Amino acid sequence: MTPEAGVPTCYRHPDRESHIRCQRCERPICPDCMRDAAVGFHCPSCLAEGAKTTRQGRTTYGGRHSGNPATTSLALIASNVAVWLAITLTGGRASGLADLLALLVRGRCDPVGQSGTYTGAPTEQICRRGLGGDWVLGVTDGAAWQLVTSMFTHIEVWHLAANMIALWFLGPQLELAVGRLRFLALYLVSGLAGSAMILWFTGDQVQTVGASGAIFGLMGALLVLAVKVGGNVSQIGMLLLVNLFITFTIPGISWQGHLGGFVGGMLVGAGLVYSPRGPRRALWQALGIGLVALVVVAALLVRVVALS
Repeated sequence: MTPEAGVPTCYRHPDRESHIRCQRCERPICPDCMRDAAVGFHCPSCLAEGAKTTRQGRTTYGGRHSGNPATTSLALIASNVAVWLAITLTGGRASGLADLLALLVRGRCDPVGQSGTYTGAPTEQICRRGLGGDWVLGVTDGAAWQLVTSMFTHIEVWHLAANMIALWFLGPQLELAVGRLRFLALYLVSGLAGSAMILWFTGDQVQTVGASGAIFGLMGALLVLAVKVGGNVSQIGMLLLVNLFITFTIPGISWQGHLGGFVGGMLVGAGLVYSPRGPRRALWQALGIGLVALVVVAALLVRVVALS
């Protein structure tokens, strides 16, 4: 019996009418070709490809399986704790190390042995020789490293604890899905996107520290992943709402870093999970991550040039 024109047919049996689609490739499949999956059905081709991927030790989105998906998160946590300890042991908020690593848009002049900050000191030379102050470097003075080091820098222990607890819960889930290198790229590009937003929309003399931009990037990527697989987004949505409420209601929290990181994480996450399957998937993912990183770097350069 030949199916009527316009009626979908099984991709393996064109003479059989089919209204069920494979959850992976979305091709129509007949009852003989349906293979049970965690959600819906898979076709034989996708099932074979999935088995091949599993044998090669690949995650759902192409990365290599980590022996322990929490390893990268633990390394990041250890790095943040080490920096916090170094700052605490060298004076805490008054530490010169904190000034060196924190993100400051423009350099500032601090009076030696006094409180407050000198105004009207546009250069390091005027600050040191004319006013006898200490010059604190900013990004426009050449301290470009602050764009990255600030996301590993914390001064208050509660700030460190809040970010590291979030990283511990979010990081392993994402590493399990995308693999170690992709997860690390997601974390760093999200943090850099947060730094770009800070550079554009934060006051020149406001120092910013914390891993929050990168953490919000993980939330954004996890939201994209949940939408992609048709999962329950209520939990991640509730987490986002709570954090957004805290961001915009508690003074002193950098909404710029949070928003920039979140957008960056969503874009990188979309590039990872929506890249077409196949032998060139890693290339497409690399291009997606590279494109987001390129846009972020371009935004940083434009802002630095404008401020300089």
